[in-house]
Amino acid sequence: MSTPGAAATGGGAVGAVGIVGVGNMGGRIAGRILERGATLWAYDADPRRVGASGARAAGSVGELVAESEVVLLSLPDSGVVESVVLADGGVLASCRPGQVVADLSTSSPQSSVAIHDALREKGVEFLDAGISGGAAAAERGTLTLMVGGSKDALDGVRWLLDCFSAQVFHMGPSGSGHTAKLLNNFLNGVSLAATAEVMVAARKAGLDLEQFLDVLNHSSGVNFATLNRFPSIVKGDYLEGGLTGRLMAKDIRLYVDLMGRLGAPTLNGPACLATFEVTNALGYGDQISNRVVDGLGDMAGGVRVHDRPANEEGNHPT
Repeated sequence: MSTPGAAATGGGAVGAVGIVGVGNMGGRIAGRILERGATLWAYDADPRRVGASGARAAGSVGELVAESEVVLLSLPDSGVVESVVLADGGVLASCRPGQVVADLSTSSPQSSVAIHDALREKGVEFLDAGISGGAAAAERGTLTLMVGGSKDALDGVRWLLDCFSAQVFHMGPSGSGHTAKLLNNFLNGVSLAATAEVMVAARKAGLDLEQFLDVLNHSSGVNFATLNRFPSIVKGDYLEGGLTGRLMAKDIRLYVDLMGRLGAPTLNGPACLATFEVTNALGYGDQISNRVVDGLGDMAGGVRVHDRPANEEGNHPT
């Protein structure tokens, strides 16, 4: 594995790295980069997050871009990404030829292509780098990345992506990474929503839920949620710190929009989206998306798939 400063992009050695957004995911990614000894600048709308990240604080996006050779974006949605890149004093106004910008957010592929084209006119490479694995994988440095854009640009910053990922896949031209991310996130969301629905029903039917999960995990119903989420949830540990219900709904909404643009059918997308929109409306939108099971439980008459009182529910360490 190459080390900071040893890789090349645009013919020059990689210097400092900048990251815009050091919240739940970006903060963990920043930690992994700092562990590798890279010079890291950070900017966030909440300055306290920058202090907690351990990175050097940039006073603005423009200052961060000026100090960095590679700029990472870890932001909530395409609207925020567009603002950071295209606004006065943003990335586009401050960048210089030879830089690489990688968007680690879950963004609209259409928006990503437009940003790629705008930056390319200034000699800057843009990579749409969808990530999967959640906060726990970011903490361990084992994320999976799905990257769209120039393969040469990707190869030039692979040392950096390797700081926080175990697998990096080049998916194709600009937009391909975020397309793959949306398709993946829909499967993530639909398996979570469907498993939550089934677990609430199993509880109402009087089944032993730990035994039932064991059955599912040895049967055709096995999925990521049955393997990795519900063994903890049935004990009252919701694995706090991951994607919120509101962000999950945003991702699925982007998926439904993508399917419309592709002219591909999605009969399951609207139902999955409705599940999260309804449970978010019940008050779970700003909590981890695993709480969808509580929203469905509320609709089933107050069912919980664990026996722990609300004030004793476990939180997964983050």
